[in-house]
Formats: sequence, structure tokens, C-alpha cells
Amino acid sequence: LGHGNPFLESPKGTVLVLKLLPDAISSNHRSREDSWFKSLFVRKVDPRKDAHSHLLTKNEESNLYKIQFHNVKPECLDAYNQLCEETLPSIHNDKYYPCELVGTWNTWYGEQDQAVHMWRYRGGYPALTEVMSKLRQNKEFMKYREERGKMLLSRRNQLLLEFSFWNEPIPRKGPNIYELRSYQLRPGTMIEWGNYWARAIGYRQHNSEAVGGFFSQIGNLYMVHHLWAYKDLEAREATRNAAWQHEGWDEVVYYTVPLIQHMDSRIMIPMKASPLQ
Repeated sequence: LGHGNPFLESPKGTVLVLKLLPDAISSNHRSREDSWFKSLFVRKVDPRKDAHSHLLTKNEESNLYKIQFHNVKPECLDAYNQLCEETLPSIHNDKYYPCELVGTWNTWYGEQDQAVHMWRYRGGYPALTEVMSKLRQNKEFMKYREERGKMLLSRRNQLLLEFSFWNEPIPRKGPNIYELRSYQLRPGTMIEWGNYWARAIGYRQHNSEAVGGFFSQIGNLYMVHHLWAYKDLEAREATRNAAWQHEGWDEVVYYTVPLIQHMDSRIMIPMKASPLQ
């Protein structure tokens, strides 16, 4: 065989024996060392007795939120808004229903001809079930749903819990614009996101712009929604730029961006009936 060939011929030319060259031995040794070294940094799975949602939300409370996205026929938007303003406050103000209208908006920038509604159910899933059951017996509400259906192109919703370190949304006086920033996270990263934002929210409270922070339970999973309020678009830009002056904000952004698969921003204008103005 030629010089440098890793195979040696036996005297009778019948058996081939592998000859490990020095560089092959060295490479194999380094590979084993690298594997051993990397194993030191493999994330170990800790046994948990609680779901992630229990670690991230306010355990002393059991609020459940529903967010609705309604895509309205462009020619029906004014009629749709009027219908909502006539119907939704009556449910919000009636103590017979254990729910509250957090806010109701039209999208200004983002998906056009869209309405966004957010409801809070104090008491969690039992409250949601109770409200849905009672509304099915409400003839006025069923008529509202029938009329609303004629005006919609599509609709979707999600059930959410609130992060423990965010404010609970409370009514605000206006005028304000609202930004709903939605993040689709990589599966398995919700705890990391919560750990970073538990610190980051402190950098975003100086102008009382933080309204609420939520994560999905049903619907698109590993979805996070942050709701912000600003006086106008100029105030939004100034507030967001000011966050970069706080030591630690750049680190939060650096470590949370890799957790995101997709993100979206909506600028929204409150309807007349919205408690968040």
C-alpha cells in the first residue's frame, strides 16, 4: 500500500489491520474531551410539582382574562363599534355576571378594521363558565351576537393569565393610545422570559406606561402580551428611548430577544365604552 495509508498488509496479504495515525488519535481524544466538557453545561431538568403558570401568576388571586380579536368588514366598522358600545357596558356593569370589561379598542396601526376586547373573570375558569352559561340565556346578548356575526370577516380569542410582577389593569382617564405588543416565544422559554421581565418591568414604570402583562393558557400557546399606554406616538418614542438610559435594560433585551420566534405590535384607540381611555 502507498505511504501514509492507514491500512497495513499482512505478510500473506490476507488480513488488513487499521493503523491509527497520530493525528487521528489526537482528534479522537479531543472529541472525547469536548463532549465531556460540553456535558458540564447541559441544562438539567429539575423535577417540578407545579405547572409553569403557577410559578408565573399571582397565586393569591385567580383572575382569568380573555382577549378577542375581531376582523370587521370595512364598511361595517362604524355600525360594529356602535353595537359594541350599546351592549358590552351592560354586561360589564351587571353584577349578575362575574366579569369585567378591561378594555375595548380599534386597531389604528397594525391589522386594519380590527377590534380588540379584553375581559377579566374574577374566579378563574368557574367564573368564565358561569358567564357563558348566563349569556346564552340573555336574549339581548344573543341578538347582539347574531348582528355582530353579519359584520365580521373572522374572529379568534385566547385565554390568558397575568404575570405576577405586572400591574393589574385598572381604568384610566384619557386620552391615551395603547400598544399591544405580542410575542410568540420558543416552547420551554416562558420561565426565562418571566425571570428577565420581573426585573425589566422596573425600568418601564417611570411614566406609568405599563398597563398589564399576560401569557396564554388556551389558544396560541407560549404567547405573551404586554399592554402599554402613552399620550401619543411622540410620548411612546420618548418613553421607549428613555429605557435605554437605565443600566440593565440593554442586558434584558439582549437575553430575551433569542427567546422570541415572532413578535407583533398594534397601536390601538379606545372605543367610547372602554374603561381604559
